Amino acid sequence: MTTFTEAVLAQDIDAIEAMLAEDVVFTSPVAFRPYQGKAITAAILRGVVRLFEDFRYVREIREGRHHACEFQATVDGLEINGCDFLTYDDNGKIIDFKVMVRPLKAATALAARMGEQFERIKAEATGR
Repeated sequence: MTTFTEAVLAQDIDAIEAMLAEDVVFTSPVAFRPYQGKAITAAILRGVVRLFEDFRYVREIREGRHHACEFQATVDGLEINGCDFLTYDDNGKIIDFKVMVRPLKAATALAARMGEQFERIKAEATGR
C-alpha cells in the first residue's frame, strides 16, 4: 500500500485522491476559508504539484490518526518550508488536510501562483 508521502513524491494524484474522504476539509495556507470535498481538494493538490519544484519531505510525525509531514520546495525561485497536517478517519481516509507554509515572501509567491491557476483548478474540480 502506498503512503500519502510516497504518493506525493511520485506525483501520483490518482493515489492521493483515493486517500481522500468524500467530505475532506482542506485548509489552505493562502485562502481565508477551508475548501470542502474530495474533488476540489484533489484539484488544488494537482495545482500544487504543477507549481512546486524540488519538493521533498524532511520529517514525518505520526500519532494515531494524526500525521504531520514537513516539506521543503521551491516556488518562483524562493525556498518554501511547510507542513501538511493530516487526520484520518477509521477507514484510513484523510478527513482533514491543513497546510501551513513559511516564510511570508514564499507564501505570498505561492498565493499569487495558485491564484493564476485557480480557474483551471475549479474547472478540474467540476469536470468542466
